[in-house]
Amino acid sequence: MGKTFYDLGLQKKIAVFNMFYRSAPDKNNWAVVSGIREALEMISGLGSEDISFFERFIPGDENHEYREYLANMRFTGNVYCMQEGEIAFPGQPVIIVEGPLIEAQVIETPLLCIMNHQMAIATKASRVTRATTKPISEFGSRRAHGPWAAIYGAKAAYIGGCMSSSNIFTSEIFGVPSTGTMAHSFITAFGCSIAGELHAFETYIKSHYGEPLILLVDTYDTLRCGLKNAIKAFLNNGVDDNYEKGFGIRLDSGDLAYLSARCREELDNAGLKKCKIFATNSLDEYIISDLEHQNARIDAYGVGDAIATSKHNPCFGNVYKLVQIGGQGVLKRSEDKSKAINPGFQITYRIIQNGSFKADVTCLRGDVLSRKIEQREAITLRDERDDTKVTTFKEQSYDFKPLQIQMMKDGVMMLKEKTIQEKRNYYLSNLQCLNETEKRIINPHFYKVDISDDLYDLKEHLIDSLVKEIRDFDEPELK
Repeated sequence: MGKTFYDLGLQKKIAVFNMFYRSAPDKNNWAVVSGIREALEMISGLGSEDISFFERFIPGDENHEYREYLANMRFTGNVYCMQEGEIAFPGQPVIIVEGPLIEAQVIETPLLCIMNHQMAIATKASRVTRATTKPISEFGSRRAHGPWAAIYGAKAAYIGGCMSSSNIFTSEIFGVPSTGTMAHSFITAFGCSIAGELHAFETYIKSHYGEPLILLVDTYDTLRCGLKNAIKAFLNNGVDDNYEKGFGIRLDSGDLAYLSARCREELDNAGLKKCKIFATNSLDEYIISDLEHQNARIDAYGVGDAIATSKHNPCFGNVYKLVQIGGQGVLKRSEDKSKAINPGFQITYRIIQNGSFKADVTCLRGDVLSRKIEQREAITLRDERDDTKVTTFKEQSYDFKPLQIQMMKDGVMMLKEKTIQEKRNYYLSNLQCLNETEKRIINPHFYKVDISDDLYDLKEHLIDSLVKEIRDFDEPELK
């Protein structure tokens, strides 16, 4: 594609691409943005001075000039992005790339690779953490699709609401709190016996005294020996409700609701009322929600592959589409008219009243509705596919925020870097601005998302024009 563009002299023609998704995973209505920093770093690193790399894929003396162009190419355009931790709805541009055609085109695959991975994980983490008010730790590195996925997936999971991760590289790189517990192999390393289990617990406590202490109690039998050995080990080694660093047990198998209730009872009877119960074992948002409804006595959860692989929906649906070329809007037409993409250079506004998100509307930059919103004038929003659904906001009765912020100008990053905690807090603050019905795990109420009249008219004009051309198209005769 790039070679043809270059041969035609189109490499400097300014294009606008939108990265967006059409539907959220798990029949939800929104997703959590993560990966922006890594996407911008990738774009900043575009190009390779090693011309021999291109010789392997674009051979021939006649292509020497194009190979040199690629070797020396750097991204020189502008990039507008939603912030990490933003809540994004279907059809809205998460990233807008404006730049010379080839430069903007060649970043498609790496951009989607980064954003689809991290948004899948962040969105799944959001669902899991919304299933309970208890802390969730991300424990999925061993099931992630490679080391890179484990590290950056844990980062995305933290932005999406997890309290910590077991991945210490994520902790080192991003400052995500790290946590972890012993494995069953630690217990069995002291011999396959009940006495060996007690020895393992006491040795662990002595080795880690002064740190948080979590003992895994289900290696042999949770209630008959594991819990009893844990209580004995705690009390024998001076760990009780006065222990300042926190202590607890982990359940990793069996009926977690029943076992947690029995464990809580025995811990309380032993005077260990501050001993926490931590649960793992192939958990996801549905299992955790059920445990909460059963009043399980669990204080925190560890979730692995359900988050690390976004297990129910492992492939996130971001796409990257050309929406404007040389100042003219373009689109890909779908057989289903409702799935046609929105053309033109866009911006999305979030309408806010009394601290609550009320509606999002995507406009053409500088169009009539965009100018009205910027001045907080009275506006009327109409559903694109149902003109009976109308919402009016009176003059000066609302606030707004543009969702796509310029983060790269003329190829230079202008991103104001935030800490990972700030990104997570930004997501949590956005979450609080949604209606409770819009945050449901199952059958959520759909938030109002619209486009401006000018954007709608441009879209319809392009579609109608294409339909007319298709209808009038005569198949050329074959010679």
